Amino acid sequence: MSRPSRTRGMRESVRAREDQFRGYVLQSRGSLLRTATLLASGNAHQAEDLVQTVLLRMYVSWPRIRSDTRDAYARKMLVNAHLDERRRPYARHEQNHAEVPDVAVEAAPPAEPEAAVFGALAELPPRMRAAVILRHLHDASVAETADALGCSEGTVTSQTARGLAKLRATLAGLSNDTSARAADGTERSPT
Repeated sequence: MSRPSRTRGMRESVRAREDQFRGYVLQSRGSLLRTATLLASGNAHQAEDLVQTVLLRMYVSWPRIRSDTRDAYARKMLVNAHLDERRRPYARHEQNHAEVPDVAVEAAPPAEPEAAVFGALAELPPRMRAAVILRHLHDASVAETADALGCSEGTVTSQTARGLAKLRATLAGLSNDTSARAADGTERSPT
């Protein structure tokens, strides 16, 4: 008489876990990538790295993550991964060089308004940028944003208000520069 193998039950549970995780990734990866792109100020490569880091960490923790809080958990991990990345020494000391790499990678340049928004976001400190993105892109409450950032609700409110004021000032300055160039005739109109 043969007894049922314990490994078969374990394989089935692992397979079910992987199928469940795969479904979550297929459903949520686009949203995570959009959020990461905004956190990384339009840097698509850094955004991909952030999402991969978060998905790897989520896979390891998958059995402990409650199904009703997965999206909030993923956003919190994304913000933490972004802040951790900004703290690393090579992020502070990295230098860009003008040499062209051996193999060119062609990425579509962002549209002009999109590039302006990414540039304005890049001028915000990382935690302020995260507060603005969570509050206004994800419509997260002040309490949810405070939980994701690990700070008080008052800090979220002030960071969001200051961040929006800086974004408005930066984007207003850019639109004034563009309209001034157009009035001078230095900018070509599309025809």
